[in-house]
Amino acid sequence: MAVKIRLKRFGKKHSPFYRVVVMDSRTKRDGRAIEEIGKYHPMENPSVVEIDSARALYWLGVGAQPSEQVTALLKLTGDWQTFKGEKGATNTVKPQQPKVSAEDRIKEAAKSAERAKAAKAAEREKAAKQAADEAKKAAEEKKAAEDVVADESREVPTDEGAEVDVEIAEGDPSDAGDKVEGIIDEAKAEG
Repeated sequence: MAVKIRLKRFGKKHSPFYRVVVMDSRTKRDGRAIEEIGKYHPMENPSVVEIDSARALYWLGVGAQPSEQVTALLKLTGDWQTFKGEKGATNTVKPQQPKVSAEDRIKEAAKSAERAKAAKAAEREKAAKQAADEAKKAAEEKKAAEDVVADESREVPTDEGAEVDVEIAEGDPSDAGDKVEGIIDEAKAEG
């Protein structure tokens, strides 16, 4: 009896997956297998290749002939190099990522939404603090300007070079400028 290691097809028209099987070479492609030793899902990303190394090496050792496709899969898993006695046989198949359930995705989405809300709140708080600091600084500048204007006396030069003492009343700084101009006009008229 000629024994082959080959692929047995399952799945739908455009969505195949295969089982790596040991079977008599005279049976149908999808017929009865002697033993299933692995699986191959080419449509997933990355492709799933799982082969029982011990059973594959056993069947290769007793003379089973792998098909071209199975030989390529055995080279990926490193079993072919082990069978041939080559050094440096490594498994180059990438491990499949565990599937995430819908519940876990919903929880992760909720967590990311909470993190986004917290980040926005922190950003708003920072902006409010910055605005408060700017308002405080502006108030200090305004107070300093009022203090300069609110000095009890100030010397104001006139056109003739004479100096006039000006009394500025406490109050609105814009009114103080008008009062100073009025006093200067009076001094010009007298002098």
